Formats: sequence, structure tokens, C-alpha cells
Amino acid sequence: MEEKYEVIHSFKDLKDNKHIYNEGKDFYPREGLKPTKKRITELESDKNKIGKPLIKKITENKDIETEDETLKEKETIENEEQGTFEEINEGKKLDKNKETEANE
Repeated sequence: MEEKYEVIHSFKDLKDNKHIYNEGKDFYPREGLKPTKKRITELESDKNKIGKPLIKKITENKDIETEDETLKEKETIENEEQGTFEEINEGKKLDKNKETEANE
């Protein structure tokens, strides 16, 4: 899998036909570009013409939900859709957050 980098400061890539990368919108490298490790290191550091890091590596752990988190979120949405957060007893809505007995 090709590594992707978040653009953290807009820049014009002088080694790629002056392609413009916009902070917060674009990822490096653009489709079809295969940069060298040296170029990536240069853009990640302050050792470039702008003098500050321009890209930051995207890590899977940070940017992709784990399977468990995704399943929990899906279960919560399904429960909300089925109305399980509200109980109906003898035609009256009961607040799930309040403890009540069925035979009051």
C-alpha cells in the first residue's frame, strides 16, 4: 500500500512541474507521482526552501477506526432506529435514564 501524507502547509512542488498542494485539502503524493524517500524526508523536515515541515505521514491507527469502534457505532445507530432508547409501557413513554418499575 502506498504511503500517504497530509499536507500541513500549502506549497508548490518545484520537483513536480510546480504542482500546488493545499493545506487541509490535498494529500502527498498526488496520484501518479512516486517520490523518492529523500524527497519525502525533505518535505517532512525543515530542510526545504520554505524552511518548515510541509507534509506529515498519515498513520492507520490515528486515521482509521478500529473494527470494534465501527461495530459499536453501528449497534448504537441500529438501536436508535429501533426505538430501544425509549420504552413504551401502557401507552406512556418512559425515560430510559430514570429507573422505574413496571408495576407502580
